[in-house]
Amino acid sequence: MPTSDAPLALGIIGAGIMGERLLGAIHGAADSPVRVAAIWDPSPEALDRVGAAFPAVPRVADSAAVVAASDCVYVASPPASHLGYARAALAAGRSVFCEKPLATDRADARAFVAEAGGAGAVNFPFASSPGVATLERWIADGAVGTPRALTVAVAFARWPRPWQADAARWLDARGEGGFTREVVSHFLFLARRQLGPLAGLAGRVAFPEPGRSERAIDVTLTAGGIPVTLTGRVGGVAADDHNTWTLEGDAGAVRLRDWAIAERRGADGRFEPEPDAIPNEKLRPITLRRQIEGVVRMARGEPHHLATFAEALDVQEVVEAILAL
Repeated sequence: MPTSDAPLALGIIGAGIMGERLLGAIHGAADSPVRVAAIWDPSPEALDRVGAAFPAVPRVADSAAVVAASDCVYVASPPASHLGYARAALAAGRSVFCEKPLATDRADARAFVAEAGGAGAVNFPFASSPGVATLERWIADGAVGTPRALTVAVAFARWPRPWQADAARWLDARGEGGFTREVVSHFLFLARRQLGPLAGLAGRVAFPEPGRSERAIDVTLTAGGIPVTLTGRVGGVAADDHNTWTLEGDAGAVRLRDWAIAERRGADGRFEPEPDAIPNEKLRPITLRRQIEGVVRMARGEPHHLATFAEALDVQEVVEAILAL
């Protein structure tokens, strides 16, 4: 494992949206703790696009070359390929930072987590979100009191969202895609982190278009014994992407709105944002840089705040169970 103060050599497999976002966060920092050692994608067009935006990043011939050049490998490819790349990196003695879900097959994901140990983490940015940190501070200060209920609601004008059009082939397929895997998983991770294990699933899911991903979910479950109501919809809203994660207790309520905005319910019943809250477009690079700092600690065998493989597997188990309702 890397132990020096030199920047961590990070390799990237996948030159799509997530790979580009991480590259932007790394190169947008004045003194990044990582350097991009190599990037590869099976699509020449994707590699050319990244090369035009980040000409100094080495583009290599295949995934094996990424592994060879790196101390840690970021797996940002479509879900069905995650574990193949992750296993190859771990077998070569590298650590792994993986996109969620770990896999499309739960049995394979379970086997991977059992064999992988602690040399890896999964990219759930809420682990590093300043908005979530504000919620945590409010909760610790008693703004909620004893938690009584969590409500999670997500809605989309259409799926996939416009900025995901290049990945629509798999993002709107039942095998790998859908908003439950791509979006709801983040809020389930947050519920698990804040409240405890997820259990007691019931509800329904709608697949009205053959071969395409879900268009609605209505689900109940518990997180650490706290009742959770979860809804998701495609269509019927104007926003490309709108979501709320609302925790209510005997002393009040707090919520995270649209990925980033921490809000607290006032005496008049209205939610008011934290004065310094900024929208997700501006917050995302800050959160990603905090994720990168966690990747460095993880790769060096130090304590970190990132989502572990075990946490990601627990979330995946619930996500796939929802889609099987």
